[in-house]
Amino acid sequence: MTAQHSTVSEVMTHDVVTVRPDTPFKEITSVLSSHGISAVPVADARGAPMGLVSEADLLRKQAEQRAGGQEAPPGWPREKAKARAENAAGLMTAPVVTAHADWTVAQAAREMDRHRVKRLLVVDETDSIIGIVSRSDLIHVYLRPDEEIREEIRDDVLKGMLRLGGNEVWVQVHDGVVTLRGEVENRSTAQIAGRLARGVEGVVTVRPMIDYAIDDRGAEDQPQPGIEAMELRHRRT
Repeated sequence: MTAQHSTVSEVMTHDVVTVRPDTPFKEITSVLSSHGISAVPVADARGAPMGLVSEADLLRKQAEQRAGGQEAPPGWPREKAKARAENAAGLMTAPVVTAHADWTVAQAAREMDRHRVKRLLVVDETDSIIGIVSRSDLIHVYLRPDEEIREEIRDDVLKGMLRLGGNEVWVQVHDGVVTLRGEVENRSTAQIAGRLARGVEGVVTVRPMIDYAIDDRGAEDQPQPGIEAMELRHRRT
């Protein structure tokens, strides 16, 4: 079995609805409602992303109207302009965080986490919007069957990359939790096996229970040259 890591292109929404900067408030609400979406990208004439209007952006207007003469909530002055906006240019959140279709799901997840956003706009080499990927799209990788995960770790990681025989390390997977049991010659091999298994798509966590005969790592567990390259090669396979 060959390791396959999902890309953004495989999980994103391809048919993206967009609005223009001058699209009025009521038309935006209609777009969200009719397409059953919670946010819509704002694109310029070339199709490049300018911002994103979400349901939260639209609700600011309702919040302002209900506030009336009452005391405004903390931070409200900063949101006042958005609350009184009449079109996408005034309502949108900008700049937006973008991704590329050939990114792995893990790359996209890291980018979302780093910027604390719920979705990424996917752009091509001309910076035109070609898709949108949300947090719910990314977590689908955890629906991968346990047996498929087990086969990848056994065949690609242990046998293919570490050249371990089938009797040295046993792999068990239950609900995405991987348990590695067995014995290898070197401590470094046991640790690399755990690290590579964690990088397999769909793995929730790894419980390494691999014994070793020789402690070849020293007291401080300095990384071995080439481990990072091996992990990168595995992710790209």
